[in-house]
Amino acid sequence: MELITLQKVQDLINSYAHQEVYLHLETTNGAYASHNDASFFSASAYIRNAKITYESGKIIGDGPFRVGLKLEIGWVYAEGLTHYELDEFGRLLLAGHGNDGKLAVALELSKTPFE
Repeated sequence: MELITLQKVQDLINSYAHQEVYLHLETTNGAYASHNDASFFSASAYIRNAKITYESGKIIGDGPFRVGLKLEIGWVYAEGLTHYELDEFGRLLLAGHGNDGKLAVALELSKTPFE
């Protein structure tokens, strides 16, 4: 993965607009951290292969970045993104890594379902 470049990622986000795509979105603050420290509150969210069509998308910030996708009836939003990749399957993969290098957030778009 590469560090996010605003214009490159904006162009990629634009390329998926107005078509049905599959969404993978997850956040984690260390789902297994609570077994190492019982006082640590652990939370996460996960959705995979949700079919969406978004009207427009925007990446903003100075880094880490935020991405919002405007749907007909609402929004998909991810914050804390630091890296991106357009993989060999044509999927846009966006990830946010913390100072420790661990994954904190992922937002991915694909024209085919994620396996």
